[in-house]
Amino acid sequence: MSVILYVALILATGGERLFELAVSRRNAAAAFARGGTEYGQRHFPWMVALHTGLLLACIAEVVLAHRPFIPGLGWPMLVIALLCQAGRYWIISSLGAQWNTRVIVVPGAGRIARGPYRWAWLPHPNYLLVVVEGIALPLVHTAWVTAIAFTVLNAVLLLGFRIPTEDRALRQLA
Repeated sequence: MSVILYVALILATGGERLFELAVSRRNAAAAFARGGTEYGQRHFPWMVALHTGLLLACIAEVVLAHRPFIPGLGWPMLVIALLCQAGRYWIISSLGAQWNTRVIVVPGAGRIARGPYRWAWLPHPNYLLVVVEGIALPLVHTAWVTAIAFTVLNAVLLLGFRIPTEDRALRQLA
């Protein structure tokens, strides 16, 4: 029964991501209509593949490797994963029409300084949530290989490509 509930959680997470992509496409189209310039197009498909792979690997590892639900680990990880989801909505609402899954700079748009973006010590709050969620979501049902693999691959993608690209793009707003 716990496997069925876990698969439902992962599928719900996937459905939520599809909703986010629809919002992102709408916001990206509006940004391009206002003269926005996109950065980092080459690494974007890798991000999509990694995040899709996370959800698929969560299910595959739990089902194929018969990972157990360990309440002392699973319940806290579920709470953390749900808190990350709440944080995602805080980020999306804070960025408003400027939020999307791509890196697009609109001339004259200005940098957002509300919500979690008001803290200079946390320049990329969304990526902090992605890191935490990438550990917590698999560990809800003890998918530890997925948690490790996603964390390593995500670190390479974020630190090697995404964050430097976003930092360069944000300097265009200065």
